[in-house]
Amino acid sequence: MLQPFRAAVICVAAALFIAGFFALAGRLDWGWGWICMALLTAGNGVSDLALWVANPGLLVRRGRMGEGTRTWDRVCLAVFAAGVVATLVVGALDAGRLPAPWTMPWMQWTGVALFVAGQALVTWSMLVNPFFEKTARLQRECGHRVIDTGPYGVVRHPGYAGAIAAYAVAPPLILGSWWAFIPAAVTALCLVARTILEDRMLRAELEGYADYCNRVPTRLWPFIWARSHFPTPAR
Repeated sequence: MLQPFRAAVICVAAALFIAGFFALAGRLDWGWGWICMALLTAGNGVSDLALWVANPGLLVRRGRMGEGTRTWDRVCLAVFAAGVVATLVVGALDAGRLPAPWTMPWMQWTGVALFVAGQALVTWSMLVNPFFEKTARLQRECGHRVIDTGPYGVVRHPGYAGAIAAYAVAPPLILGSWWAFIPAAVTALCLVARTILEDRMLRAELEGYADYCNRVPTRLWPFIWARSHFPTPAR
């Protein structure tokens, strides 16, 4: 019964948020606003459905705060959520009421493509990594181990890379709001900081992670950020 109840709560919350979003925009005839809301709703829905089919236990664990979650990650999670909401609120107040003159369809469609690609990368990462919980912690009760297959063979934090594309970069482009890039930048920086802190935690506490860092030195994006090599600890 927990899963249907959770799904119902999510649907009600999404409906209320969409209603509030268009109330801030002051109109319902905003096509790009509807496209943005549809992408966010469908993207999360498809990810949850895929995870429910492939690993329902992980979907349940992602719905709660796991024991041992670090305080810094609780802060990061709160800042990330606030940043995403603020990006959409600013976008609605800005582009929803006063369409920006710089907006060009190719920019907005670029935002759509970035969202789809980013959400697909997040979903792929969740399906490959059985330890892809909502918060950072050492999951000893689940036999936590290093995952180095799929996207994790290219970058160490593909889920964060996808989330930055989908939830920080894409929404301002889709909505056509320069001002929305300000909270979006906070959202992106929060996730970048999270990769640094999570790397430190895993290197110190997860066996084999230092070796993995040497094999896969790129944290987020190949050739962009960041390469970091760690000495392999003596055994």
